[in-house]
Amino acid sequence: MNADADRQMRTAMRLSLVIGVVLLVVKCTAWMLTRSSAVLSDAAESVVHVFAVGFAVWSFGVSRRPADGDHPYGHAKIAFISAGFEGGVIGLAGLFIIVDAVRHAILGPQVQNIDKGLLLVLLALIINGALGYYLLWLGKREHALILEANGKHVLTDAWTSVGVLLSLLVTRWTGWLMLDPIVGVGIGIQILVSGAGLVRRAARGLMDHADPAVTGRVSRILDEETHDLGISYHALRHRNTGDGQWIDMHLVFDDATSIRDAHRIATRIEHTLRDELGAGTKVTSHLEPKVDHDSAHEQGLRKVKEPDLRKDAETSGPDLETGKR
Repeated sequence: MNADADRQMRTAMRLSLVIGVVLLVVKCTAWMLTRSSAVLSDAAESVVHVFAVGFAVWSFGVSRRPADGDHPYGHAKIAFISAGFEGGVIGLAGLFIIVDAVRHAILGPQVQNIDKGLLLVLLALIINGALGYYLLWLGKREHALILEANGKHVLTDAWTSVGVLLSLLVTRWTGWLMLDPIVGVGIGIQILVSGAGLVRRAARGLMDHADPAVTGRVSRILDEETHDLGISYHALRHRNTGDGQWIDMHLVFDDATSIRDAHRIATRIEHTLRDELGAGTKVTSHLEPKVDHDSAHEQGLRKVKEPDLRKDAETSGPDLETGKR
């Protein structure tokens, strides 16, 4: 990833946090003016949003750290922890909103200063809508799950404001106060569903769930490349690293192919995959001969003893298992 893109994403995360704090003040002011259950649900969601974005900003900084001795595969997987945390706190906000709306319905709803509340909620809606779509667009473009999750959370906040706005408008026109807690319950349920979706996506990422869409795309690229080059492949695997895809596969060559040529062909395929899937894509290929391919796998592991493996490692140079073999 280039420095400009990284700087743009860092700026977007900080902007999200600052705007979140400002809109929290706006929504709390709207609630104090209206005493609306629906507006309170919007403000409560914003409280959670500020805490979640604060955690996301920290997580994003960690995810950009380069690989080190303790984390040889990098730190990008923290994106799934961040998304799971954000989904969890969104769910808690949804439960609070439902409970509070039910309490207001039992005690008897009271709504006041509707016109002022409408203006403040409309302002929050416009700002959150623009910010949410920007974060989602940037996160998808750069394959940054933390930004995507943050963008979805901001859009959830915007949709919450839509429900609140409609509730206040209908209440103003009809005078039916009971609509306010009903809308509050609906908003709470919608927030719960959104939070559950983020938690589910985070769990899939941590468990290395293979996205069928990515599988199809990678398979199509490999089918075309190997057909053109006269080779074959198998043992394809891939997983989401939080900022891209990590792909590994076995490439099968004719016995007459030199290691130099096989390496050149494998490198071409790896570059094609990175060009198609994004700069965050990492590829590891294992090079194999076509003749006696199966027996080499089956017999080699049985016949080679552990002392022989250590001896080979000492005399053969770099560990080929970490790259092309």
